[in-house]
Amino acid sequence: MQMRTVEISVGVFVLAGILALIVLVVRVSGVSLTRDEGSYLVYAEFDDVAGLRKRAKVSMAGVTIGRVADIQVNPEYGVAVVALEIDNGVGALPMDTGARILTEGILGARYVGLTPGADPETLEPGDYIEDTQGALVLENLIGDLVTRLGAS
Repeated sequence: MQMRTVEISVGVFVLAGILALIVLVVRVSGVSLTRDEGSYLVYAEFDDVAGLRKRAKVSMAGVTIGRVADIQVNPEYGVAVVALEIDNGVGALPMDTGARILTEGILGARYVGLTPGADPETLEPGDYIEDTQGALVLENLIGDLVTRLGAS
């Protein structure tokens, strides 16, 4: 009887570990198990999107309001075009909304941060956000510093 209790408790422990692993994988991947209330796409052009990935979060005032749907290169102008999937629950964004690529923490993942403006006109699905700021790349800053120190 003692052996049977140990086997059952080990089985329950292993099952709990597997369930915890599944929950962790779902949370980290960004997959939502809830039904979406719908979304719309707006676009932003950036000079540099270093480290930004599809499914990265889009946030405003620290609240996640969408995801990066796609990242393409516009070969004509040499810029990256980022498709932002914004949840309908957020409402319409002002036309003068700004978009910046930010980093979570010091070495964290990249995401798009939106700053709403005050324009009474709103962005429609398919519109472009005009006010953008690309990623701050540490390697570029260090390279500029070394170049300037070498020239002195």
